[in-house]
Amino acid sequence: MIFTPKRVLAGSVLLLLTACSNNEALRQAKQDFKYLDTPPLGELNVPAGSQLPVLNDYDIPAMTQYQGPIGSQVDIRPPVQVLALIPGARTDVDNKGNVQIWLAKPEDLTRLWRVTNEMLVQNQVATRVQTGDTIETDWISWEQSGDDNSDVKSRYVIRQVNEGRQAGLDISLVEWQRGGQQLEIDRALVDRYSALMTNLITVQYDEELRAETLRIAQEQIKQIPVSMGRDRSGLPVIIARTTFDVFWERAPSLLDEAGFTLDSRNRSQGELMVKFKAEDDEYWEQLGVKPIRLDNRTYRIQLGDLGNRTSINITDTQGKALPEEALQSLAVGLGALLAN
Repeated sequence: MIFTPKRVLAGSVLLLLTACSNNEALRQAKQDFKYLDTPPLGELNVPAGSQLPVLNDYDIPAMTQYQGPIGSQVDIRPPVQVLALIPGARTDVDNKGNVQIWLAKPEDLTRLWRVTNEMLVQNQVATRVQTGDTIETDWISWEQSGDDNSDVKSRYVIRQVNEGRQAGLDISLVEWQRGGQQLEIDRALVDRYSALMTNLITVQYDEELRAETLRIAQEQIKQIPVSMGRDRSGLPVIIARTTFDVFWERAPSLLDEAGFTLDSRNRSQGELMVKFKAEDDEYWEQLGVKPIRLDNRTYRIQLGDLGNRTSINITDTQGKALPEEALQSLAVGLGALLAN
């Protein structure tokens, strides 16, 4: 099976990351490799009767036998990063380069395991072994581009893992080949192709979760009461009476209506970076509320998951919380938009 960007990674930032970091045409440096022909260092010949001052500042360490690729075999591509797309999950990489996804809730493992199986079926990945908690895949071909036409394939063992109260997946690369020739696995290969496989799973999970939360958000979009409340330390916060997932999907368009421009957002951290530009007073008068009392500047919005409610806290770029009066005006404005 061949993974193609349009088929597997459409609509995801993974398309850009893998295009840049897994392009085989970029794997090899384009310069010559004459440095490999550099002769070894020789002894310095000192004329008879001369004295040579001895300085140890620039001593070259004794050479040891280098183990690893050299010249055209050196892979110069940047490393592949495992994408944090599963809310609350963390990823670990063991000393062999294999990836573990640890979930925030053990019960989420059922969903992740189902998503993993569905991803393999949808992309026609054959399996050699498949049990209730283990999958051993057949060869998976990663589509190449550019001037390197060699075929890269890899095989994986994906299994459910439990450690105490933690549950998750372990993704292990077990075999790798290029151009039909099976090669010895080294750490750099394990890191790269284990991360790529992990990202295919997390992207599938993220797409399913987004589709589900969008559906729920559309059903509840006009049923989100907003009020002021207090956090555990007694500081004022805005409370939206809906789940984090629903409000997260609604937040970008809601903030846009309120005069905020979204610069970036991080779902796993519940964080949005925004710039505020006040709307005309007439805009808010039509909604029957006073204008939001914020300066035109950049803010950090932090959303907190409170079960069936979502807390909304806003600070400036220095981490300073807004005055309660300003936060109150924002709560009233958001409430008016949601009720409109």
